[in-house]
Amino acid sequence: MPRLTALGPDNAPSTSRTLLAEIIDRHGDAGPMVRTMAHSPALLQGYLELSRAVKRAAIPRPLSEKISLAVQEWLGCALCLEAHTAAGRSVGLTETDISLAREGTATDARDAALIHYAVRILTEPDTISDADVDELRRHGWSDRVLADVIGLVALNQLTGAFNLVAGLEPVASSP
Repeated sequence: MPRLTALGPDNAPSTSRTLLAEIIDRHGDAGPMVRTMAHSPALLQGYLELSRAVKRAAIPRPLSEKISLAVQEWLGCALCLEAHTAAGRSVGLTETDISLAREGTATDARDAALIHYAVRILTEPDTISDADVDELRRHGWSDRVLADVIGLVALNQLTGAFNLVAGLEPVASSP
């Protein structure tokens, strides 16, 4: 049950009204999370800008979805897990890929190392050492990717925490 009310362009603060109208014009709907974020124009604008920026990250999209699944599993956001599972399938992830990602790993050692790094960014960033970064580099990950993962984790933490606090859940499908 939602704790915060979703807004439409007609009842949102003026800056959010403009942002919502643009989203609805482009996509037909803004979705419950974005419409609920509209209570805070600063949050909504920040989320939209970070989301656009992270789309330009150097992380391959299937791996980005694996990382998002691992982070959201740790956070416990059912709405985000549903969205990233669907997105993962749309970019070719198998059910095994999705299941392993939710466990914080992957069949490919290189991907598994980056997924593990992402979960550690979320859960214990102060423990990441020079040796950890060197190991990621030995797997072939660049400093750009290592930095991009931090942004992806931050975006997932924002959306997961927002949905959990706002009480946003997946819509139950009819039998």
